[in-house]
Amino acid sequence: MKSVPAAAKPEEQEAFLVETLEPLIHEAQQGSRQLYFVDAAHFVLLPFLGYLYSKTVRFLRGSSGRKRFSVLGALNAVTQELVTITDHAYINALSVCALLEKLRASCQDLSLTVVMDNARYQKCTAVSETAMRLNIQGVFLPPYSPNLNLIERLWKFVKKQVLYNKFYSNYDHFCTAISDCLKETHTTHRNSLNTWLNPKFQTFERGCFQP
Repeated sequence: MKSVPAAAKPEEQEAFLVETLEPLIHEAQQGSRQLYFVDAAHFVLLPFLGYLYSKTVRFLRGSSGRKRFSVLGALNAVTQELVTITDHAYINALSVCALLEKLRASCQDLSLTVVMDNARYQKCTAVSETAMRLNIQGVFLPPYSPNLNLIERLWKFVKKQVLYNKFYSNYDHFCTAISDCLKETHTTHRNSLNTWLNPKFQTFERGCFQP
């Protein structure tokens, strides 16, 4: 059993998937459009426990403090190439604008679409004006739809790959491990990620919800 956002609307997700997302993915696979999924991950220097079973009590070392390493990423739906903006504090509208600039520079004059969630710093005037100036189409997911954002799977992969049950003695090592993993999404980790990042999506069916 998996938990899903209680406010998710299955019918709205299904309509978005069929009418908007799947046509965009088809165009990207045909090479007529560059399609990126955008989201931010905030990694905090704390213990990340995966699965642990032991017949005896075990004590695991864990870092104290709450230093964070924030990553705003744009994942290419076809090539799995990742474009990032990083910060040691929080992601904001300026971060999103900087990411759009990097995407436009890498895509040159190609048709470019970014799929984003409804975070306030992404749906602000500064971001919409930057996207318009750069001729980037912004598409917003239905509310409470992390299941339709491909890059969410990448964040889960990174945690499993470099954070779960790992101890980092200092913040620099912590940041380096995350950055190195992200840099290798479409090279070293490409085969492992082929299944994780397959652009096929499942919506929340009404029958899946339990009272």
